Amino acid sequence: MSKYVVIGSGIVGLYTVYNLIERNVNGEEITVIAEYLPGDESIDYTSPYAGGNFSCITDDHPDTLKFDKHTYTRLQSIQRRLGGPQHGLDKIQSTEYFDTKPSDAKINSLKSYIENYTELPKLEMPHGCQYGIRYTSWSFNCPKFLLNMKKYLEGKGVTFVQKKLSHISQAFAFGTKIVFNCTGNGSKYLGGVTDNKIYPTRGQVVVIKAPHIKENVMRWGDNYATYIIKRPYSHDQLILGGFLQKDDWRSATSHDETLDILKRTTQLLPLILSRNTYGSSIEDLEILRVAAGLRPSRHGGPRIEREPIDHTKCVIHNYGASGYGYQAGLGMAYRAVSLALDVKPKL
Repeated sequence: MSKYVVIGSGIVGLYTVYNLIERNVNGEEITVIAEYLPGDESIDYTSPYAGGNFSCITDDHPDTLKFDKHTYTRLQSIQRRLGGPQHGLDKIQSTEYFDTKPSDAKINSLKSYIENYTELPKLEMPHGCQYGIRYTSWSFNCPKFLLNMKKYLEGKGVTFVQKKLSHISQAFAFGTKIVFNCTGNGSKYLGGVTDNKIYPTRGQVVVIKAPHIKENVMRWGDNYATYIIKRPYSHDQLILGGFLQKDDWRSATSHDETLDILKRTTQLLPLILSRNTYGSSIEDLEILRVAAGLRPSRHGGPRIEREPIDHTKCVIHNYGASGYGYQAGLGMAYRAVSLALDVKPKL
């Protein structure tokens, strides 16, 4: 068995493997064990259902702000290594509105690295918004990106094994020294972990065909989120959402929630309807899919922690990113890998 084992092949698990490779660990020393692999679909496999973009969804905890910056400033490198934007990651203009102005700490952090960061005048914002920005963001075609990340890592010698573990000790075999636990919601039930601080934040999205929309638009409220995300290299898919329903394990989608999403998103960006080829009413939209996903949230925030097993082995926990795995996960993985390699992290 490999020296390094990563449990979980969601975005945080794949970012963790990518970080190991970037830190000069031989890919042949790494094995990923996961119940679900890129290309699979299950309500218990969150990453394929994500809207998938860099946004201001994250909190203003100093660590989170560092993780965001670390990820944003390195996505260009990942895009290049995968072979270009057609592999599921591309830049896009994003406009975001806030019912409550973000903290100065968050605004100052974003301004320090975000490309083309522009504050919007009050007249350009919807009624009730206190702050607005426009900037160059990143959008992921999540299913395609996951598959291409797996392919890239396999090309580096990494082995992927599809298997469900009932206890974290099952990840240790002869020669295994370090196990990374990147199981997200699964950490609530995985033996040897059973983290009762884990809970899902349910979301629902409506995917429509909208070749006329070329941007992301979002509005953040105190207890709601409305978002419009252009999925790159997807034959003009547009992701409309959503919900932030805490401790809600429902896998089924709701027709009422679908209608609510369509109403909120078309009010936020009327161009969705006014330039729709097939008509200007909600009923005229070409709906491709409706899906629900369970963001892996955690009371107290993500757990990035080293747990010694004995004097030669340890578990590195790296989970609980909630709805920001794609945009902060590379920074989280950098810290987790630093713990494994006994290197003081720079963030």
